[in-house]
Formats: sequence, structure tokens, C-alpha cells
Amino acid sequence: MADAADANVRVSIIGVTGRMGRALVRVAEELPNVRVTSGVASATSAYLGRDVGELAGCRVLGIPVTSDLSAALAQCDVAIDFSRSDATAANLAACVSARKPLLIGTTGFPPTLEPEFGRAANEIPLLVAPNTSLGITVLLELVRACAAALPREFDIEIVEAHHKMKRDAPSGTALALGRAAAEARGTQLEQVAAGNRIGVEGTRREGDIGFAVVRGGDLVGEHTVLFAGTGEQVILGHRATDRAIFARGALRAALWLAGQPAGRYSMRNLLSLKTMT
Repeated sequence: MADAADANVRVSIIGVTGRMGRALVRVAEELPNVRVTSGVASATSAYLGRDVGELAGCRVLGIPVTSDLSAALAQCDVAIDFSRSDATAANLAACVSARKPLLIGTTGFPPTLEPEFGRAANEIPLLVAPNTSLGITVLLELVRACAAALPREFDIEIVEAHHKMKRDAPSGTALALGRAAAEARGTQLEQVAAGNRIGVEGTRREGDIGFAVVRGGDLVGEHTVLFAGTGEQVILGHRATDRAIFARGALRAALWLAGQPAGRYSMRNLLSLKTMT
């Protein structure tokens, strides 16, 4: 298996024709220790056979978009999946079969996949990241710290904004932020999450973590976590203005993952962060 310090780590991009897939190809061109060796799309994609470099708007790489995942995995040291949530299970199974490390950046997959992630992590290095931004990784730690340190009287509200083509809502990142806050308070997000409040009468339920969703235009991604107390507020947030930050974070994480033993990892492991609580 390749080491993260290797000058030529081979990467396969699953979902190469999407926004993130194309960004990964472009950013990989900036990194001397990364070589994209394959790009995978669905069997019905209109882009099959197109050069992945040309599709991403950079130089021609001589790598055609393929739907043959098994063949693509045979050529790589690590795979990055930014495809569709309904393909996550199949992509995971293929990587386990090929014994290839896998970073999953796709969001919106069902919670029922968690046991499969656990089983896969016994066989391969697996990193599941609802957001591959290094800034968001640090934000999650700050949210954990605030949720644990502030009194329960501080209400927690999470607001997220993305482009109008995003499929899942709330975003996987917003849910991760909510989960971090809930667990820091000794509970589970499913017990305290408050989403759509339209038509709901009465005051705010104590202990709830509220979510608000904005979808419009070409917003890359904004997340704000509000801790609202009496007479004071703590506001933590992150704003992405360039999709390339997610690609850089994903590639950095994939390079690191390629040198790890089998196990379940997160972006926190990449940055060697420890819970501040």
C-alpha cells in the first residue's frame, strides 16, 4: 500500500463527473504527490469515454471516464467517493472486495449503512467525512467544546446554506455539527433535533437543537452554530467561497488514509485533534 509521503499516490475518483469530482481532478493537478489514475461515473452517464482532465477544465490526461469500478480500483492506491448516496453501499462493497482504502465524501446516505461501515473498517482503511474542509473539522471541535462548557440554558440553533442543486437537507455537515453538540451534552441528536417548525405552535422545547436550511443560487456552503443564552450569544461559523477547499481537504485526507491500517477514521484523525472537552 502506498504511503502518504509517496511521491506518486494513485487516486481513483468515484463520481468524477460531478461538481466535487471535477474539482478533485483540478486540484490533483496542483499536487506533485498525487496522480489520478481513473474516474468513475454511473453506467448511464452521458460523459462515459470523455477525458477526465478535459471534463474538469484542465489539461487532457488520457484517462477516459469509465463505469467499470473494479477495473478502476485495480489501478489505484486509494479511492475517493463523491458520487450519489444511493451508490454508497455498492461502492463500499467494491472497495472492500478490492482491498482499497476508501474516503466517502458523499452525504445523504441512510443511517442503516453504519453497520456496513463498521464491517468494512475491519477490512480496509475507511474515512467517512460529511465535510472534508479542514476549517469545518476544527469547527466541529469548537462546537463540542462550547456545548459541553456552556449551561443547558443556552439554546443551540444551526443554520446552513448551499446551492440550489444540493439534494439533502439539512446538509451532512449541519447534522455532524448537531451530533457533536448533542453528544457533548450527553444525548443523541435524534432525540433533540428540531427541523421544520412551520405550523408548530408553542414555545421552543428546552434542549432542542434547531436546524434551518437555505438553498439558492451557487452558494458553496455556509454553516453557523448559534448558542443563544439570556443576554449573550456565542456564534461559531464557517463560510466556503471556493469548492476547491473541499477537494484539497479530501486529497490530503486520501493521501494520509492510503498509509493507514484497516479501521474507521474521520477528518479529526487526519489533524490529530483531541476533544477539547
